[in-house]
Amino acid sequence: MKKHLLLLLSIITLIYSCEKREKKNQKPTLIVGIVVDQMRYDYLTKYADRYGEHGFKKLLNEGFSLTNAHFNHLGTYTAVGHASAYTGTTPSDHGIIGNNWYDKYLKKSIYCVDDSNYNSIGTISNSGKKSPKRMVTTTITDQVRLGQNMKGKTIGIAIKDRSSILPAGHTANGAYWYEGKDENNWITSSYYMDKLPNWVIDFNTANKADEYLSKPWNTLYAIDSYTQSLADDNPYEGTFKGEATPTFPHDLPALREKNGNYDLIKGTPFGNDLTLDFTKAAIKGERLGKGNATDFLAVSFSSTDYVGHQYGTDAIEIEDTYLRFDQNIADLFKFLDTEVGIGKYTVFLTADHGAAQVPAYLQSLEIPAPYFKSKEFKKYLSKVSKVNFGDESLVENVSNYQIFLNKEKIKKLQLNTEDVAAIFAEEALLFDGIYKTVTSKTLQTTQFTSGVLEKVQHSYNQKISGDVILIPTPG
Repeated sequence: MKKHLLLLLSIITLIYSCEKREKKNQKPTLIVGIVVDQMRYDYLTKYADRYGEHGFKKLLNEGFSLTNAHFNHLGTYTAVGHASAYTGTTPSDHGIIGNNWYDKYLKKSIYCVDDSNYNSIGTISNSGKKSPKRMVTTTITDQVRLGQNMKGKTIGIAIKDRSSILPAGHTANGAYWYEGKDENNWITSSYYMDKLPNWVIDFNTANKADEYLSKPWNTLYAIDSYTQSLADDNPYEGTFKGEATPTFPHDLPALREKNGNYDLIKGTPFGNDLTLDFTKAAIKGERLGKGNATDFLAVSFSSTDYVGHQYGTDAIEIEDTYLRFDQNIADLFKFLDTEVGIGKYTVFLTADHGAAQVPAYLQSLEIPAPYFKSKEFKKYLSKVSKVNFGDESLVENVSNYQIFLNKEKIKKLQLNTEDVAAIFAEEALLFDGIYKTVTSKTLQTTQFTSGVLEKVQHSYNQKISGDVILIPTPG
């Protein structure tokens, strides 16, 4: 067998192309794209001696790994990473500049995939009112369908809506995400369909999440064998509501009520198990890989991100999550071999973004790692506005390390917008935690070819970005 592994972004992309082709250059009948939310590249090596032979190691040993890849945009949010991986371009082109951002025309914050033009399917909530329409370029999933005159199927799956919708592209046959709370349903939007397929209804009826939440989360192996992590009880980890300490075992049945009921599963490795279960059901239910055309399954595993945010990169919880996820990958390969067939599918694996160590932990080691105080920064900008222009309201919004100016007020005061932006950019540099600033005018008139400003330029979208871009202090 010939297998290929591709490393994308600066984390990983593992393409395992199990291609024992009957004919030379025969195309696969199924492409499976996997995005692991918040996976650092070093998780491949850090826990390598604990991984089995049929998960990550199968990808690394039998595939192709591109190890000198780097993010070429700044602001590596979940939505941005997914959109960039699947469009092959940057926010400056695809238009997804964050998970949320301030809309300077609507004068409010918007969510990347919200769309009130569509209805929820499979839920009584508004969680299904979504679409990919704010992403203004095509994706590889779109192109695979277009290249076959729309004969292949595309399905997107993730616990997070944006992680399913954006990779699936504009032409998907379906995109599904998880509605927890008290519902425990995989749902979708009327953008894709008018009702859930029977296989989704059957899966929801089976209540798989109850099985995972019926027992405590304990370590997969003896806890004293988790030598790549900090002590189980340390001050740098968060806790579930109702827990006194961030330590094993985590009593999931007792924690459900205070942690959003079924939402609790998202912050455990069992969210990945649930995603894999639904992925298998999709492959069977949609008969993916069974036809003559190439189908595309875009699946993202979101629970790694929830666990990472709560416990940090050096926690036993994150180590345990990846040891379990390695088994998920092996399980998926085994399923694909049986259901689709050896030699008939291609898999790639990447991450949308990585993560830094918890700043407080780094500070305890005397390593510079400042927290950016956003509330204080907004107050500071109001003072800058008052001192320089006699009016404290020239800043309309500050979000995603961008300053949006109040153009109406600037016009009323007969000021020049570019001059005002330049002053705010200069003054912002004096605030602790800001490393560099650049105005929208500079980004529009100067071509940066290296360094952090090149990444900023790739992330800047003239139509929707702010007037001053802020670059936080490294650390």
